[in-house]
Amino acid sequence: MATRRPAAAAPYRCTECGWTTLKWVGRCGECQQWGTVVEAAAPTGILRSISAVAPVGDRTARPITQLTTTDAPRRTTGVGEFDRVLGGGIVPGAAILLSGEPGVGKSTLLLEVAAASAKAGRRVLYASAEESTAQVRLRAERTGALHDELYLAAETDLATILGHIDQVLPELIIVDSVQTVSSSQSEGMAGHPSQVREVASTLIRVAKDRGIPVIIVGHVTKDGSIAGPRILEHLVDVVCQFEGDRQTSLRFVRALKNRFGPTDEVGCFDMTGAGIAEVPDPSQLFLGHGSIEPGTCVAIALEGRRAMPVEVQALTISTTAPNPRRIVNGVDGARVAMVLAVLEKKAGVVTSNQDVYVSTLGGVRFTEPAADLAIAMAVAGSVGNFAVPKGFAAIGELSLAGEIRRVTQSAQRRSEAARLGYAQLIDDRSKDLRGALRDIRTRAKARPGGDIPEF
Repeated sequence: MATRRPAAAAPYRCTECGWTTLKWVGRCGECQQWGTVVEAAAPTGILRSISAVAPVGDRTARPITQLTTTDAPRRTTGVGEFDRVLGGGIVPGAAILLSGEPGVGKSTLLLEVAAASAKAGRRVLYASAEESTAQVRLRAERTGALHDELYLAAETDLATILGHIDQVLPELIIVDSVQTVSSSQSEGMAGHPSQVREVASTLIRVAKDRGIPVIIVGHVTKDGSIAGPRILEHLVDVVCQFEGDRQTSLRFVRALKNRFGPTDEVGCFDMTGAGIAEVPDPSQLFLGHGSIEPGTCVAIALEGRRAMPVEVQALTISTTAPNPRRIVNGVDGARVAMVLAVLEKKAGVVTSNQDVYVSTLGGVRFTEPAADLAIAMAVAGSVGNFAVPKGFAAIGELSLAGEIRRVTQSAQRRSEAARLGYAQLIDDRSKDLRGALRDIRTRAKARPGGDIPEF
């Protein structure tokens, strides 16, 4: 009797969505992306080479009502702001992907996390595939991250890293980065989609089988998205984005995906010569420290669940050019143009003959609609040569009809404003933009060189 031969696996796969086909095509039939269909590697079976370990916990299927959250206890990393983003700490067996632009400080942050975990008595294996052990040691000396429980290996071969895991038996694994590690069981050079998928899948399988959390560093493309196959983000449990401007020392870590916690938490850090430092209360980072001047207004911005005061500054200069300049920094240029139109049409603040410059302090980006009212107050103050009095903050979105609309999480913004000493708020409780400007005009004093215009 003839035996049935198993069907051959599809030799081509889309690196974005995982769609398979028996022959190569230029465009994926599922996600319609061009140039993403590549030759798929055969199953490697590399996990068979890993020494057998006892399964973590009881894998018997049980009713969900009999399970408790103690089955997945969280462990702190020792870095409070990073724990905040993760939802309170690392869950055993979790796979975490950290991405960010080159030079933003990913390796420095993870070395700080590794040192803090080692000081807490948990053995850490840091596999650096981009730097030598001597380079990492120099940075560890500079940042004070030396500890006997922190093991370092400079390896680009996946099988060797797995051997180090068997030998060291760590409680936390850090791989920097997944695009520079390769497996001999998969075709292509390091960074190829098939290699990235193979390396990530193997590390995640080890993490799940042994209950060891693993943090993987991922590169980003020119547009800031995570490089490599899109399936990488689906495999991991947590996707974190490390953001920051190279011109400033401020850094933000935000969760784009989190199976164990919220995705609206943001961690704030400050890059210093001695490493990276936590900023648990960034309230004073985005405020001016001089006297109150015309053209400034404080708004309450939200970064995740964290409310922060941000000073918006505006400068207007008369011009005879047919097209006045509109230069913005840290705010949305389209919203600034809309606010200027509403100011002129609904409140009588003429800016069509003015060059307008709008910026935020501290390098923060404030692009949410809640910035509208603060931008309007700052521009009106610069045109009218008056300053918003001390203790005032503006929170509100402007409609094209000149109405001040309520913004999201208004109660939290008001609470943070009161905590920081802003007892008076300009918000949706005002009738409209013209009424709010009139109220501020009656409280403000004219500066030398001009009178406050009637709005």
